[in-house]
Amino acid sequence: MADRMTPSQRHNCMAAIRGKDTKPEILVRRFLFSKGLRFRKHVRSLPGTPDIVLPKYKAVVFVNGCFWHGHPGCIHNRLPQTNSGFWEAKITRNRQRDAQTELELNRLGWRVLRIGACELKP
Repeated sequence: MADRMTPSQRHNCMAAIRGKDTKPEILVRRFLFSKGLRFRKHVRSLPGTPDIVLPKYKAVVFVNGCFWHGHPGCIHNRLPQTNSGFWEAKITRNRQRDAQTELELNRLGWRVLRIGACELKP
């Protein structure tokens, strides 16, 4: 199936996807704050720039989009039919980077929690 958008429309659509302060991330932060947990956001000094850092507990939280991180068993984890080779390679690289980041954080003594966006829906 051919792409229904023109290249400029597709560019604008993809450029609008945010990496920080996404709705699922804000939902997790609100929950943690309501439980009395205090945290820092997007700490660049840690490997992978975690979305949420709980320094008191030496824990980090990553809130991942299911498509971008290849969340197994999720309906949002489907490869597009157009340019599927590119997307398969990209998602594989993202998963490898996630594993490497988690390994580095564990070596530094941090606990890592990864939450898929689909896990936040009621």
